[in-house]
Amino acid sequence: MAHRHVSAAKSRPSTLRAPAKGARAGRLFAVDIHCHILTPEAEALVKPHFRPETDPLFKFASPETREVNRLQAQSICDRITSVETRLKVMDKAGIDVQAVSTAPSQYYYWTDPEIGRESARLINDRIAAAVAAHPDRFVGLGTLPLQAPDLAVAELERCVKQLGMRGVEIATNVQGIDLSDARFRRFWAKAEELGILVFMHPGGFSDGQRLAQHYLINVIGNPLESTIAVSHLIFGGVLDAYPKLKICVAHGGGYLAAYSGRMDHAHAARSDCRLHIKRPPTRYLKKLYFDTIVFTHHQLEYLKDLYGADHLLLGTDYPYDMGVDDPLGFIQGAPGLRSEEKAAIAGLNAARLLRIRVPAKAKPKAAPAKKPMAKKSAVKKSAKSARRAPAAKPQTARKPASAKRGRK
Repeated sequence: MAHRHVSAAKSRPSTLRAPAKGARAGRLFAVDIHCHILTPEAEALVKPHFRPETDPLFKFASPETREVNRLQAQSICDRITSVETRLKVMDKAGIDVQAVSTAPSQYYYWTDPEIGRESARLINDRIAAAVAAHPDRFVGLGTLPLQAPDLAVAELERCVKQLGMRGVEIATNVQGIDLSDARFRRFWAKAEELGILVFMHPGGFSDGQRLAQHYLINVIGNPLESTIAVSHLIFGGVLDAYPKLKICVAHGGGYLAAYSGRMDHAHAARSDCRLHIKRPPTRYLKKLYFDTIVFTHHQLEYLKDLYGADHLLLGTDYPYDMGVDDPLGFIQGAPGLRSEEKAAIAGLNAARLLRIRVPAKAKPKAAPAKKPMAKKSAVKKSAKSARRAPAAKPQTARKPASAKRGRK
């Protein structure tokens, strides 16, 4: 199948021509790390091969959940496919730049390798075209056929070197195979070599027999899936072997942050938790980045306290119902965040990781240089000498030399 390729020169958003509405004076510069696009051409390509059991979100879903999902797919069709509609929603929400990634339903890891490669190329070309048309509003995160690691590495290089993408989005497992498996080491090595951001987003919980009711396959399944995936990356030695990897985990990183001390305890207590790593697991955990889709201020502030404001990135989950409609309001309303932390989380962190040029007005102002303080001993000596000095005429008296020295 022929593909329309977009040159890197056209698709690379190296500069922001003009600040978007969200970057106006008094507002935070905002980059959305977690937002999706659907490619109908890729959907049509794989449709003849689709089997319901290949999609956890469909397989482990009650009839009620399937109906809600069907209606949602209809209602968001325009927002997830139309670039023009997307821009209007971004402007309304104050989002300056989206890091666009595919809808998780389009990972297509279940397909044969050749179909997986063709669908990934269709999706990546679609994302690159949107970036090329609006380089001041979008950067691209590609998708890869990870069911065939060699093809995935080749597509990763094409995404970065030809299409100018700043990273990739991957699932938390590949058809039940964890990302710490040896077959994926070549992907991790290339991702580290290229210096790109890896955005890790679940495609549904892989073992969800007990999660079919109440949309639990997503509500608790997605964060749980991320928790398991990150744990495998840590204990499996991936983060130790590739220390310069830049990975952002969706949905606030799942549940791991709330109970990470248990990993350190296990590492110290059990030899089977030290097979591939020597340092405590939380040392690796603190290298990761996390989006802000946690819904409560106390959870957001907890992530900040644990990992630092410089490791949090604004996310919306556009355009799905489990997302955040007012992401900037959520960040700005957090009482435990300082103004510079809010600016970093809203967009400056993502801009640094994705090499997005920040408008001058949105850059934090440098604090004014402090004047050197007089030495304490000199000040005391000056005051003592001044008290002993004889009264002088106001017009002609000279100040004691010791007082002059005290002001140095």
